[in-house]
Amino acid sequence: MTSPAASPPPRRQFYRNWLTLTGLVVMVASLFAFLLLFVMDSLARGSNPYIGVLTYLVAPIFTTMGLVLVAVGLWLARRKLIRSPQGRPGSLVIDLARPRDRRLLGGFILASVVFLLITAIGSYHSYHFTESVTFCGEACHTVMEPEKVRYEHSVHARVSCAECHIGPGASWFVRSKLSGLYQVYAAAANKYPRPVPTPIRNLRPAQDTCEQCHWPQKFSGNIVKTYRHFLSDEENTEYSVRLLLRVGGGDPQRHHEGGIHWHINNHVEYVAADDKRLKIPWVRYRDERGELVEYRAKDFTNDLAGMEIRKMDCMDCHNRPSHRYETPNEAVDLALANGRLDRTLPSIRAKATELLVQKYPTVQAALDQIEKELQAAYPDDARTRTAVAAVQEIYRQNFFPLMNADWRAYPEHIGHKDWPGCFRCHDDQHLSADGTRKITFTDCNTCHVILAQGTEAELENLSGAGQPFKHPEDEYDPAYLCNDCHDGGP
Repeated sequence: MTSPAASPPPRRQFYRNWLTLTGLVVMVASLFAFLLLFVMDSLARGSNPYIGVLTYLVAPIFTTMGLVLVAVGLWLARRKLIRSPQGRPGSLVIDLARPRDRRLLGGFILASVVFLLITAIGSYHSYHFTESVTFCGEACHTVMEPEKVRYEHSVHARVSCAECHIGPGASWFVRSKLSGLYQVYAAAANKYPRPVPTPIRNLRPAQDTCEQCHWPQKFSGNIVKTYRHFLSDEENTEYSVRLLLRVGGGDPQRHHEGGIHWHINNHVEYVAADDKRLKIPWVRYRDERGELVEYRAKDFTNDLAGMEIRKMDCMDCHNRPSHRYETPNEAVDLALANGRLDRTLPSIRAKATELLVQKYPTVQAALDQIEKELQAAYPDDARTRTAVAAVQEIYRQNFFPLMNADWRAYPEHIGHKDWPGCFRCHDDQHLSADGTRKITFTDCNTCHVILAQGTEAELENLSGAGQPFKHPEDEYDPAYLCNDCHDGGP
């Protein structure tokens, strides 16, 4: 039988339970892991998202779990001791006159300072790491790979994800982190949709994000652009269009306010009938007399109760500013224009486009099939190898079969060639209530003027007054919209 003198002091018994000891072990192990990973991350030449996740997210979580286990173990031990015959333990007494108490107090203070310092460092890095492009695009690489790849090939490749998806201010930062908790769960539990839908309803207003750099007063007047296209004939004939884009300005003292950005400089509202905002049956704007004028599509007879009336902003046209998926037509035209695809290969434009629009189960299956088909189409030709590499690269950058992500999944509202775009409203089908006004689609010169069009020689015949559009190869019915025939494929 153990004598009372051999029993440990009541206070020391608090720590002699498996739960507290387990918590201490977890804390020590997680702190050691944090320090080790922190050193590795600091000395590494390149960034590694997995080291970052382990260092600034996983290790702190385990440290917190250890603290919780220690606290619960101490509470349970104290409760048990109070109920024992020994009664309530005595209060803590620290006597600085005793060397032992001074050493214990000094060790406690030092350990607390070190722990708080490590926590501060971890919190700081966690804050910045969860906002980094590395975390957003690589930590969940299968889910976000399409968005990250397209972002890296966009004009915003040097703008961090957080600057557009969160923006300045604490309230949106907190909202994004709360939303991110479910996204982490969905990724871990494999409960995310494929393709990942565009977060249209969760996006912050463009005035708070886009206009931090692109404020209306910076809008320029006119821009000249040449769109180089190639026909799907045996010669891959070039047929290009040189346009004067009437961008318009946001400052009447420096630029004319008309043109494309008229829609932003004026008060325009609309209602969308679908989540992707492809169908807009109702539009309202304030005219030059200050009166509100409503336009309804001919078949739209609903009232507006329960429908969201949205004020038009940048994102209603520039809805894919950093995650554009090039259409096969567009990508092959660009490869032909810059020489990555040899134009002297017969019908290479048609063949490459046909291969790209096919459905493949995996990226590797697509790359193998592209190589097989092109080798068969152009056997024993030295140009084939370069063509294979170019078409395969187009596929890698724009097609992600595991996520069902390509241009077909993400409509683009800028322009009107492959998607309705401008013609969502400018379709001759939106009439005012009295029937005296309509939003037309025949006033093309309001937004752009065709300066030249056709083959390489015809592009030299510039016309400042503009030219009527000439459809290549054959005539077309002007009553049709572009996207009635064009869909980005062959």
